[in-house]
Order: sequence, then structure tokens, then C-alpha cells
Amino acid sequence: MATFDDSWSLDREIVLTKVYNHPREKVFAAWMDPAALAVWYGPAGLSIETHEADIRQGGRWHFDMVGAFEGKPQRFANLMEFIEIVPNERIVANYGTPDPQDPDRFRMTITFDSQADGKTVLTLRQLHPSRARRQVVIGFGAVEYGLQTLEGLVRWLER
Repeated sequence: MATFDDSWSLDREIVLTKVYNHPREKVFAAWMDPAALAVWYGPAGLSIETHEADIRQGGRWHFDMVGAFEGKPQRFANLMEFIEIVPNERIVANYGTPDPQDPDRFRMTITFDSQADGKTVLTLRQLHPSRARRQVVIGFGAVEYGLQTLEGLVRWLER
């Protein structure tokens, strides 16, 4: 398994935030349910094919994002390894490809903040292995794709 430097550094981080009109228990539950994840997770136009879903601290979610990219059918292999799960508060995972030596694996931290009005503020932080890698993922659209993913959760919650 590739080692990961989890020391915080602004030049390695991407932060996305979204306010949901739902209580944090419902927003959090959408992350814990493999069937729900397969519906709402991922950028617009890509579907999820799950190979393994053990969503718990110490578990993993191995899945492919499938769809057309630049006019050609594509399959993007993904693996999330759950480091910490605090119900209704926080999910921490290492995220990358299934390759155990993936040098581009990053740390993802998702927090769920309950507001007085019943809404939930979700903050998704990606801590990349280097400043250069952060720039690469920003360049290929990680911010836009991340925002599309968070919008997919809105649609799933409001169904």
C-alpha cells in the first residue's frame, strides 16, 4: 500500500461545500447506503458499477465510473478505503484507483454540519499528495465534477 502524507497543506487541498435542505442524518445516510451511492455519486453522464461495497470504518468501496468521455466509452476504476466514520459527523477515506501503489491516491474528508434551520452544510475536502497533483486534477475538471456529484446528491435527496 502506498503511504500517504496526511499533513495539512493549503496548496494540496481542494474544498467543496454544499448546503442541503435536509437534516444531516438523511444526508449522511446517503453516503452509507451502497444502493444510494450507485444512483447519485459521480459526475453527470457517468454511471456507477459497484464491485465491492463494505461501507464502514475499515471497509472499502470498489467501483467503476462508466460512460462516454471525449466521445469514447470509458471506464474509470475507483477505490475508497474508509479510515474513519463518525455517524452524522464525518467520513474520512483514502481515494484512488484499486492499484495498492497508486501514487495519486488522496485523502477525502467529508463533514456534515447541522444548522439551526434543519439544513446541513456538507464540506468535502480532498488532500492531494502534492501541489503538482492538485493542479493536474483541477486541470481535468475535478472541481466541476465534484460539484456535479454534490448536485447529484441534491436530486437523490429530493426524489
